[in-house]
Amino acid sequence: MIKKFISQIKIQPRWLIISLDIIIVSISTFLGFLLRFNFEFNELQEFNYVPGIIVNTLFALITITITKSYAGIIRYTGIIDGIRLLKSLFITLLLTTFSNLIYFYFFEYNYIPNSVIFISFLASFLFMFSYRLLIKSVFIYYGATIKRKTSIAIYGAGQMGLITKHLVDDDQKSEYKIAAFFEDDATKVGKEINGSIIYSFASLNEIKEKYNIKELIIAINNISIKRKNEIVDKCLVNDIKVRKVPDLNSWVKGELSINQIREIDINELLERDSISLNNQDLIDQLKNKVICITGGAGSIGSELVRQLLAYNPKKLIIIDQAESDLFELINELNSDIISYHIADITNELRISAIFETYNPEIVYHTAAYKHVPLMENNPFEAIICNVFGTQTVAKLSIKYNVERFVMVSTDKAVNPTNIMGASKRIAEMYVQSLDAHHSTAFITTRFGNVLGSNGSVIPFFKKQIKKGGPITVTHPEITRYFMTISEACELILEAGCMGKGGEIFIFDMGESVKIVDLAKKMIKLSGFEPFKDIDIVYTGLRNGEKLFEELLIKGENNLPTHHPKIMIASTNVPNHESISKDIDQLLYFSNRNEEFNMVSMMKKLVPEYKSNSSIYQVLDK
Repeated sequence: MIKKFISQIKIQPRWLIISLDIIIVSISTFLGFLLRFNFEFNELQEFNYVPGIIVNTLFALITITITKSYAGIIRYTGIIDGIRLLKSLFITLLLTTFSNLIYFYFFEYNYIPNSVIFISFLASFLFMFSYRLLIKSVFIYYGATIKRKTSIAIYGAGQMGLITKHLVDDDQKSEYKIAAFFEDDATKVGKEINGSIIYSFASLNEIKEKYNIKELIIAINNISIKRKNEIVDKCLVNDIKVRKVPDLNSWVKGELSINQIREIDINELLERDSISLNNQDLIDQLKNKVICITGGAGSIGSELVRQLLAYNPKKLIIIDQAESDLFELINELNSDIISYHIADITNELRISAIFETYNPEIVYHTAAYKHVPLMENNPFEAIICNVFGTQTVAKLSIKYNVERFVMVSTDKAVNPTNIMGASKRIAEMYVQSLDAHHSTAFITTRFGNVLGSNGSVIPFFKKQIKKGGPITVTHPEITRYFMTISEACELILEAGCMGKGGEIFIFDMGESVKIVDLAKKMIKLSGFEPFKDIDIVYTGLRNGEKLFEELLIKGENNLPTHHPKIMIASTNVPNHESISKDIDQLLYFSNRNEEFNMVSMMKKLVPEYKSNSSIYQVLDK
């Protein structure tokens, strides 16, 4: 009966809380008078105590209203509410004391003894906070027994872990209770935080069985990617779901809310620890410069724009033909130094007009078609955009005396098995061939897949999981390299800064990831069981798709740079006249729709290009 009554009580109106608080202040002030006069009512009446109670209560009403100490929901009362009450009552104490001094100045006696003011302050806080905690305890006791709560643990017994525990404990709608803390710090292990024992994370298996732990919340700031992966892997093996408290800088107004505790995202586990950039050199090279970014509304291009803004360029010129993406970027950035242009990089007259208007000093060329199966079925578009488009922008960079031209390439250009990769390799060769003949420094960067880019595997898997599966993987042995968009762009800027011209910079991509293992992990992180709750289906390699990617062409070697994650591919520089003629021939075949002649020419230009799962395999025989 009591449980039912408690569960039906609604949150009460604020005026009721204010009324209760004011009554408590009045009673506490009267109690102060009684204590001051040793409960001698005759002396108390002679003093005329009523004005003192009225004035003190009036000041309390004003401060309670201004500080909104009534605003907290009583059943969720916590430390913050106590501090707010204390602040409100302390202001009341100051106001009453100050008014008492003024009264004494004019009438030479106090209308309320100072001791009464202090007693009223202490008693009011004690009674007001106590009745809140009492109501909270009643709700916790009876509310908690309405339904059984799930046991969860917190990794991190520091300040963030303590705040997380208070949040979960204070949330009456929560279905969870904190059963234990985990720590790697041996000095904390064995101690207790508000009734929850701190255990070593090494004992996760035993503690899980002891408390029937279903979830773990990581509540520690600046945890390394490696340690985060170790924690997640161990939890997933033990069928424990993992969530995470966001970093401090993500807290709303410096406070954490229960809704901010979220599931671990697979992107966080594939990230790498932050890299160190030569910021002064970048500042010297980019500050007050006019910079052009082709493909500036794409995944890489838009992140380059965001990062370049931090270096205070004079002007950023964004070129892209994707109208919707460009519109979104305009709304996001809202910067006066950015000029947006819808244009096709293969339209020489249009790009020339933009270059003539702004005279860019640095060009970041990210515009390209990148989807392997699409380009395998549309080879002419791959050549026109990835090769002729690159040639157009590069030629105009020479014409308008651009200082640096930095092209973004892909690991699919290495020993290509598809049209897209081969087209990017031809673009690399053309750009590299230009450097020795012109004052513009031509630089190429080459790296693997970026996390979260448009059409990449992770967003695709997320959609499939959301629909209940199955997840489709092309081959059980397929692997890929991954890098975050922000890290890739940081390395592009660094490589563009350090390049002298003619280099192909390759980035350290870390260890390759097996795609089926990635799919399994994503399913588990979502709280499901692979092949049981959500199936994984193998569909076979797509047209032109490789089982694994490479970063070096046969005959190329790595040369180190001053940056540990950037290397130079030592390769032979193509002859400019020869490759220019070959590209003209490619465009001739493209314009005449001579598909197989064009692809045959590509294979001549890139001897290592061997088609895979493609109609063009006949040309390799």
